[in-house]
Amino acid sequence: MTSGNRVLWLATGAFICSVIALIVALTSGGDSATPDTAGATGAVGPTSTTRKPTASTDDAPTDTAEPSAPSTTPATGSAPGATSGGGTASAKEVSCPAATATVNDAASLEQALADAGPGDSIRLADGTYEGRFKATTPGTADRPVYVCGGPGAVIDGGGTDGDYGFHLDGASHWRLVGFTVRNSQKGVMADRVQGSVIQGLTVEQIGDEAIHLRNFSTDNLVLNNTVRDTGKRKEKFGEGVYIGSAESNWCTVSDCKPDASNRNMISGNDISATTAESIDIKEGTSDGKVIGNTFDGSLLSGSHNDSWVDVKGNGWLIQGNTGRNALQDGFQTHEIIDGWGTDNTFKGNTADVNGPGYGFKLTPVEGNKVACDNKAEGAAEGLANVDCARS
Repeated sequence: MTSGNRVLWLATGAFICSVIALIVALTSGGDSATPDTAGATGAVGPTSTTRKPTASTDDAPTDTAEPSAPSTTPATGSAPGATSGGGTASAKEVSCPAATATVNDAASLEQALADAGPGDSIRLADGTYEGRFKATTPGTADRPVYVCGGPGAVIDGGGTDGDYGFHLDGASHWRLVGFTVRNSQKGVMADRVQGSVIQGLTVEQIGDEAIHLRNFSTDNLVLNNTVRDTGKRKEKFGEGVYIGSAESNWCTVSDCKPDASNRNMISGNDISATTAESIDIKEGTSDGKVIGNTFDGSLLSGSHNDSWVDVKGNGWLIQGNTGRNALQDGFQTHEIIDGWGTDNTFKGNTADVNGPGYGFKLTPVEGNKVACDNKAEGAAEGLANVDCARS
């Protein structure tokens, strides 16, 4: 090959390589190089905008991970927000689906309750429903039963002696929402009930306690209710919310076994004018939560009824509550029987006691803890009878 031909061959080869490189660049789709993500705080790569479908209106909102429950319902069928474990928690309200039955008097309500099954929704028109009412057919975790009404829909028991205004008797997975219960010995009673919600009710003018969960009632949510004017029959029984049963009643209520009404959540309630504790938590109950409630103990009747919250169970979290005007102490624990009244935690509560005792009194101390973020004012003895615990 002559030197001239060699130069021509090399020039032709270089030209062909340049053309190939240009074609590759033009066919790359204009994509730039992957950006340098060192130090980036966001996710790398595309973010999907696809959303999972929301639940139908027949389904209650499900639990969320703490601290803001709920978002996914546990496999056990817990009520929204009624999760176990520590940490903070709050609960979202359930929404009532379209009614499958609308009632406007006591007879039609009684019939609707007798006919109700999973997925049904009973709507109470405004008016007075005279009598005592009971539900006995369970819903399911996926298809709860709703009873919904406004404050103008009033269940009136006709007197503060005898029986319950509304009784969930083995009726798990029910949602009682929005209406008023008054003028009965006990307001709302739940026996052997799991995964139910008592929400947004006004419970008032009650002979004994307003809302009572007992007889192995677990994983329920008592949310955003207004409770007032209890103890009209006997002051010593006038609690606002009552969880479990006293040991002296176990053979009557729970087959002589501890009434393990566990993992219930009491959240966002406004409780006032009760002659006994705003919330009474009995021995035999475990792992519940009392979150973000307000209490006024101006009408506490004395003797054992001298605080807003009395915890005799184990492993309860009492957090973010605000109380005023207690007869003795704001919050108390007690050991009624050996092994109970321990491992309870008080966090972030405000106790405006205006009384002679403590904001928090632990008797005995056992494994109970009062965090240092609790506050007490107007408590003659101070914050607590123990040193606060720093987290």
